[in-house]
Amino acid sequence: MLNPMKIALAQINPTVGDLAGNRRLAQEAAEQAAGGGADLVVLPELALTGYPPMDLLDRDRFIDDQLAELDELAKTSQHIVIVVGAVMRGDGDQPKSMLNAAVVLAEGRIHAVRSKTLLPTYDVFDEQRYFTQTDDWSPVIVPGLDVSLGLAICEDTWFRTKPYPVDPVHELTSRGAQLIINPSASPWHAGKAAERRAMLAEVAIRNARPVVFVNQVGGNDELIFDGGSCVIDAKGDVHAAMPLFETGIAIYEIPPGAGTPLAEVDDPTAVAQLESGLTLGIRDYFLKQNLPPNAVIGLSGGIDSAVTAHLAVLALGAPRVLGIAMPGPFSSEHSIDDAYELGERLGIEVRRADIGPIYESYIQLFAQLFGERDDYGLTQQNIQSRIRGAILMACSNDENRLVLGTGNKSELSVGYCTLYGDTVGGLAVLGDVYKGDVYALAEHANRNGERIPANTIEKPPSAELAADQLDQDDLPSYDVLDNILRQAIEGGRSRASIVPPPGVSEEVALGIVNRLDRNEYKRRQTPLVLRTSQKAFGGGRRLPIVHRYSG
Repeated sequence: MLNPMKIALAQINPTVGDLAGNRRLAQEAAEQAAGGGADLVVLPELALTGYPPMDLLDRDRFIDDQLAELDELAKTSQHIVIVVGAVMRGDGDQPKSMLNAAVVLAEGRIHAVRSKTLLPTYDVFDEQRYFTQTDDWSPVIVPGLDVSLGLAICEDTWFRTKPYPVDPVHELTSRGAQLIINPSASPWHAGKAAERRAMLAEVAIRNARPVVFVNQVGGNDELIFDGGSCVIDAKGDVHAAMPLFETGIAIYEIPPGAGTPLAEVDDPTAVAQLESGLTLGIRDYFLKQNLPPNAVIGLSGGIDSAVTAHLAVLALGAPRVLGIAMPGPFSSEHSIDDAYELGERLGIEVRRADIGPIYESYIQLFAQLFGERDDYGLTQQNIQSRIRGAILMACSNDENRLVLGTGNKSELSVGYCTLYGDTVGGLAVLGDVYKGDVYALAEHANRNGERIPANTIEKPPSAELAADQLDQDDLPSYDVLDNILRQAIEGGRSRASIVPPPGVSEEVALGIVNRLDRNEYKRRQTPLVLRTSQKAFGGGRRLPIVHRYSG
């Protein structure tokens, strides 16, 4: 029988490497929890280092400095039991034996340490590079609470999703654990919150134990963490769920009261989650690097730059966002009008920089280099994008602003972008968002009034680098393109197993996959991409640039 107690879920936003700052966040959460009458407070995985610390773990003093902060945090446990994620040194023979640990602090000291069993090494995870797995599944008896805790760290509850040889939660419960505590740093992608709760409910049912899940919030490089901490009873019912993408402390009774499960967890819609996740990712990218919170965006009058500007305003505030309209010889008047209208609706400054004279000087130079021609084709088109990129970077240098890239995943996938042109910048906001989802974000932005001009949403997309140019001159329709790309990227399908959408030939489908492979070199040179899907471009998708495999 599990004795009643109050547990605080501390959904905090740690910064990688800010050891003292993270300790203060943990300490404040513990003090708030104690003031609210909680018996125990649970913080996320590796809350003291931030997740993922990566090769910071190899630096000489990093672990020593973190352990000093752990000792400081332990003083707070005179008033409340604390479970916190930290890096601990192992007892193995390896020269750098490290543990991804859940540390129990009680009575002013370290009471117990239990480390992670399942060390994920797939997609964005690389924990076997740093940590040693445990074979100690003994529960922890908490002083003064008369409860046997099973500490299962993040991946330890995902036993059934990979061919792991051991089920850590089963090992803990078979040894008498009454309550499973799951401190996590579980990155978000679209649909992750519901997937995660379903997994935790299955764990609770299979082991007949309640589960307390505590996840971090915030952006760290490409990763976005959504929180969504919750308490699930032994029948798999969710009794408490914290908001997504928000920090906070919540105190719940354990075991959960009979007959009080939440009928339905109130999650935002998929597009609302996408907007919130990207906004958080942008804000923390600036905040956690102590960057001046000033952004500059090239406004083409198109939907990608409009949505990027909308998200930047949500993240930073309108006074911090500058748009630059850069009309060229093939720009339509409505594109310039749409850029200015967007600026008015978002409340941002918009400046105009006509690239015509610079473009003409390049055409004269091309004549000297390549000979007189009526049209220099792709060379002539791409130089317009590169002029615009150079102007944005000049603004970045002169006014200390970060350039936000505007390219979407559909275009980045097939190389429909210009290196050193529209790929410049410090952060690719929409680099993991397909074109169809960009339109959904635009519609969502206008849910309470028109922020993005209707004409921007309705007009056919165009790079406007040649006369009467449309995206569909070079690409299939975006619904077809996105369908095939999802199969190849998120679905991991080979060429032979791609199923063309109705009315689309196999030749078109294979052409898209070929372009996906051929343009890996471009993606390696683009800004950091905020991860919103199960398979984003970046650390979670590692393909060679040079290869000849066509399967």
